[in-house]
Parts: sequence; C-alpha cells; structure tokens
Amino acid sequence: MNCLICKTGNMIDSKEAYIAQFNGCYIIIENVPCKKCDQCGEVLFSSKVMEKIDDIISNVQNIASKIFIMDYNQAA
Repeated sequence: MNCLICKTGNMIDSKEAYIAQFNGCYIIIENVPCKKCDQCGEVLFSSKVMEKIDDIISNVQNIASKIFIMDYNQAA
C-alpha cells in the first residue's frame, strides 16, 4: 500500500504511541499497531484499532488524573 501523504513510500506494519488529550488529562497508549510510511513517517491506524483506542480512553477517563500511560497489548 502506498502512502496517502507522500505517495512514494510504502506503508509497513509498525507500532507507535497514541497520544490524546481529554479534559486536561493526557493519555499515552504505547505500542499501538499501525501502518507507517517508510519514507515520510506518516502513521495510519485501522478503524478496528481506533475503536479499541476509543474504548481505552473511555475507561481511562474515570481513573486518570493528569497523565496516564498504558500499553496497548495489555489493554487489548
């Protein structure tokens, strides 16, 4: 699959951190599976992964104070 941004790179399987801000709280989810361009570094998360991230963020909102870091593999 070619990169949607640079059009020349190939999207390869990778893992990246996903960072979200919600109500003054920063949530960092590490090791999230994604596709990453080998040329420009653009990251693409699948819809299935994004649904899981939404679930994680919804659950974390109830327990997080300011910064919360979680590993995707432990939450999935």
